[in-house]
Amino acid sequence: MTAPVTDNILPPPPSTSKRLRSLDTFRGISLVIMVFVNYGGGRYWFFRHESWNGLTVADLVFPWFVFIMGTSIALSINSMLRAGSSRRSALGKVVWRSVQLFIIGLVIINPNYCQGALSWNSLRIPGVLQRLAWSYLVVASLDLSADVFQDTRWSRFAWLCLTFLLPVPGCPTGYLGPGGIGDMGLYANCTGGAAAFIDRWLLGENHIYQTPSLRVMYRSHVPYDPEGVLGSINSILITFLGLQAGKIILHYRDISTSIISRFFIWGLFLGVISAVLTKCSTNQGFIPVNKNLWSLSYVTTLACFAFVLLAIIYYAVDVKKWWSGAPFYYPGMNSILVYVGHEVFENYFPFRWQMANSQSHTEHLAQNLVATCCWVFISYILYRKKIFWKI
Repeated sequence: MTAPVTDNILPPPPSTSKRLRSLDTFRGISLVIMVFVNYGGGRYWFFRHESWNGLTVADLVFPWFVFIMGTSIALSINSMLRAGSSRRSALGKVVWRSVQLFIIGLVIINPNYCQGALSWNSLRIPGVLQRLAWSYLVVASLDLSADVFQDTRWSRFAWLCLTFLLPVPGCPTGYLGPGGIGDMGLYANCTGGAAAFIDRWLLGENHIYQTPSLRVMYRSHVPYDPEGVLGSINSILITFLGLQAGKIILHYRDISTSIISRFFIWGLFLGVISAVLTKCSTNQGFIPVNKNLWSLSYVTTLACFAFVLLAIIYYAVDVKKWWSGAPFYYPGMNSILVYVGHEVFENYFPFRWQMANSQSHTEHLAQNLVATCCWVFISYILYRKKIFWKI
């Protein structure tokens, strides 16, 4: 007889095999805000990504999506192993899902996918789904190795060493500025420091984002990709932190107070780290919060928020059942379909139409809200018909 897989996790009782609604609700909240922001956010400044250091509402949602993916990794892998799958077969599924995510992301991130074959000369390689694929592949593979903590410690040290020690030609070592006219124009071509240098070296200047959001404010002419290689190291870290949330749920599945208290402890711990790294300021800290760089303080800050928010949603949805999670629960159950659909059909009616006054916040807000609500409604219909796009 073969011994069952335990992984130090107690076997679930029959009553807890049900899917946690709070996870899909949190994923749905992140996704709905992401769709609204991508459609324009009513052209309000706080729904636009921060040009460089700092946070807006738009900067919150992608890391939360990555975090909840890490939580789902813990639950799905535990479920596969409990069902009798071998680690090798589980790893094969992880690799295949990652490849599919990467290819889908590569197609939708390049605007000419409907006009024939993609041109390699200007093909953008990094993107949102590509970063999700990479983070999922690394963290899920390490989780299957059963020593994920030891194997993920390299990520934060790798980011710190490359960011602050890698020599960048023509730029000060450890530069974290926006380049252009920032820093009195002294480092005009140094946007992103080591992060941009690594992307240009590995991927080529034509294969990264050509019009970053910082270009308007800082007049930078250097291509810079906010989903680049170096930032992907820290996305692995926030995925790992999400994985810890999943492990907590598995270990304390029958003790909701233990789950919630540990989520708050993690949130407090990460919040203290963020306060130290940033000195509680936007620009004066050791490592400022920066979405473009996916800086270490950005990851710890957003993971802090994620633990606290997940604790609140878990308590309200799964423990007290005060809230069903609607309407966010429905897009959370079909997240890949909603994300890909909103990217592909962004410029089609009813998601966009010609406005009478393109300078009006009211018209932009109405258009973006209608577009976002359409995807929530579509996900609700698909949920009722039990249609889910899984990869």
